[in-house]
Formats: sequence, structure tokens, C-alpha cells
Amino acid sequence: METRELRYFVAVAEELHFGRAAQRLGISQPPLSRAIQQLERRLGAALFDRTGRTVTLTGAGSVLLAEGRAALDAVDAAERRTRRAARSATGGPGLVLVTKASASSELLAGLLAAYAAEPGAVPVDVILCGPGEQERLLREGRADVALLHRPFDPAAGLRAEELGTEGQVAILPAGHPLTARPRLRMADLADLPGLPLPRWPRPDGSYPPGPGPEVRDHAQLLQLVALGRACAVSPESSRTHLHGGLAAVPLLDAPQVTTVIAWPPHSRSGAVADLVRTATRLRWA
Repeated sequence: METRELRYFVAVAEELHFGRAAQRLGISQPPLSRAIQQLERRLGAALFDRTGRTVTLTGAGSVLLAEGRAALDAVDAAERRTRRAARSATGGPGLVLVTKASASSELLAGLLAAYAAEPGAVPVDVILCGPGEQERLLREGRADVALLHRPFDPAAGLRAEELGTEGQVAILPAGHPLTARPRLRMADLADLPGLPLPRWPRPDGSYPPGPGPEVRDHAQLLQLVALGRACAVSPESSRTHLHGGLAAVPLLDAPQVTTVIAWPPHSRSGAVADLVRTATRLRWA
């Protein structure tokens, strides 16, 4: 199959309307219809059920939609990585590192400083993103390397080196009665009056049901906690970002968080290898 055919198919599968798909692709409808028919003949399978003006995916079409999206994402990622490599070879931007905003800031600062002192170091652009976005940016080829945090960030299929493990703390408004305790358990935060745990977006952008506020970034969350509208569970290292209106109490039974540096398995970049080696020398205890 050609990538052009896949793009045509995905457009029709997502719009479920040949006219809208043609408009989206910037072509007329007849060549789009012919391309889909040719693809169906080549595969020996009907991809759409066409009943009157209604278009629906067949079982085979649903399979191709999932596989086609993945294939097109891989092609787009390969193009971006190739262009970045070409720019790097001609003195353009070097590495792109993506990390969750406000996470592992001390480790990141130390890593960037140590790597910059290495012979042959290239410039490192840092992208700060929302929770769960690092892995997507890495797989899409928009970043060369990422700092991920297990068990929250998926890393399946990526190469990774562990950099350190830490406990978690409960973040509460300063002066809350629970801040007088030396340590807490997760059960102490369950159904805390007036201070529900936040709801983070799912990969599709929707939020799980619940009473907690919807949040998209750490700064928003800390503001809600300071206002007495939520509580939070965060890695121990997040203490460095707390201002006077907030307090952190260790959690005895919260899962530990492991920070890893991850990169695509097909990467052959010497600069990525050098950055990873520098990171492993800075492992936490």
C-alpha cells in the first residue's frame, strides 16, 4: 500500500463521508472514490459498507484504520527525525528532550549542566509538557529523549535507563490539621472533606468521573490546593516547588516513583547515547 492511499482511507474512515473527506484532503470526490475502490481490490476486502448516503466501516476497515493510523504516525515520525538529523549535521538544533513540567527539575538541571560540559555536546532544547504527553511526543518523533516517571508514564517498546526512585508526599494547604502529622496514609486522603483528589485527563482528552477538579498541569493543581479546593499526591522531589501556602507530608503507602530516561529503540544518535551516559552517571541514590 502507498502512504497516499492510507491517508485517503483514514480521512474517509474518520469522516464516514466521502464528500467531507475529499474536502479535508483538498481533492475532488471521484479520484478519492476510485482510490478507495482500488485499495479494496488490492486487499481483497470491503473496507466500507455503503448504504444510500450512509458510510460505515466493516470489520476489515476497522482493523485497517487502527493499523493505518499507526503506520502514518511512524512515517511522519521518521520524516521529523530525519529532518532533525539533517539540521543537526549542518549545525542546526541538536537534541530535543521532553519532560513533565515541574517534575525532576533538580535532576534535569544537573543533567543539562553535566552534559553541556562534555566534549562534543550539542544544544539541548527542552519541551515542558503536561502529564502523560512525554511518551507520545517521543513516539511521534517530536523529541529524541524523555524523562518518564513509572508507574504513571508508559514506556513499553522504548529503551530506558533508571535514574532514581523516590517516595511520594501529600500536598495540602498550609495549616490543615493533617499537616501536623509526621506521615500519612492514602486512606487519610480518601473523601477528605472539601479537598478531593484531582482528575487528570485520559489519553483521549476526557476526564474520569469523580468529585475532584479537572486539572491539566502541576501549576494549576498547586493553585487549587492553596485555595483549599483540592489535595494532591506528588513525588517527594516536588517539595522544591512548594510556596508558603502549601505543605507536604510523607505518604507511607503511596507507590514509589521511578524516574527513567527513555529513547526510541531505533535511535542511532551518538548525541542521545552521550546524553544517556551522562544521565546514568548522575543516578540518585
